Amino acid sequence: MNQTIVERAKSFIYNHGRLLDRRRFEYFFEGGSKEAVISALQAYQNHDGGFGNALEPDIRCPHSQPVATEVALLVMDEMGCFDRDIIRGIVCYLKKITVSTGGFPIALRELNEYPHAPWWTVKSDPLANINPTGQIMGLLLKQNEVTDFYEEEWFQQTLQYLWDYVDREEPSGYHDGVQWISFLEHAPDRQRAEAILATKVDKWLSRQDTIERNPAAKGYVHKVLDWASSRECYAAKFISEEEFKQHLSHLVEQQQEDGGWPMSWQEVSLGAALEWRGGITVERLKTLKSYGVL
Repeated sequence: MNQTIVERAKSFIYNHGRLLDRRRFEYFFEGGSKEAVISALQAYQNHDGGFGNALEPDIRCPHSQPVATEVALLVMDEMGCFDRDIIRGIVCYLKKITVSTGGFPIALRELNEYPHAPWWTVKSDPLANINPTGQIMGLLLKQNEVTDFYEEEWFQQTLQYLWDYVDREEPSGYHDGVQWISFLEHAPDRQRAEAILATKVDKWLSRQDTIERNPAAKGYVHKVLDWASSRECYAAKFISEEEFKQHLSHLVEQQQEDGGWPMSWQEVSLGAALEWRGGITVERLKTLKSYGVL
């Protein structure tokens, strides 16, 4: 059965997935190389150093966007391979889009001119947002290929923006929470970060309404295996073995007849939906492998 799951998923990914996700599948399941994944990722990087070109499939804009740049960092992180040239380009881009208070906007106006999901529409001047600032900064702090920008004014301002934010606010929602966790796991002041994790994040994750515990819950919800796609994820300690067992069983059952896994939100277009599903399918296989199901 386990081999059948992988073979069906492989068929879907090779029929419908992007080159990037085919390369990711090859790396995790067929002995492919990190270099091939990074090469596919580079095609999404623009001359300004940022990433666009629908790397985030709900934003069809070719121009660089903060969230697409965050996705690029996440891909390099999953490979354990932060490419020096890509990072230098990202640093140049982030320096340009840092707002005066420090921090990065969630999206820029250029995307309004292209197809995009309605929740990405930019209606006002860009303001700093914890999403995607927290995760971008967390991953920049995690990587050690390029570190000479850590003392630059834009980076220090953004670091201060994040400290001020987590001191002042409380986590709220999945997309907000992962930003908190990524930043605080890699923040340089470990004593301060651990204190905020313990007093704010852990308390919030312990609430029954933060992590969706029902494996059959419908709609745009974030379940146990979204929060803890592997046992190494921070949120895993708030999930019981029985809950993991239930959600892993349900995840296997969710594989569609075409071999891929479904989206849980409104699609922008058929093409965008297939791009999303290819990436999601690789993620689901990685999770099943991580927990020993595959």
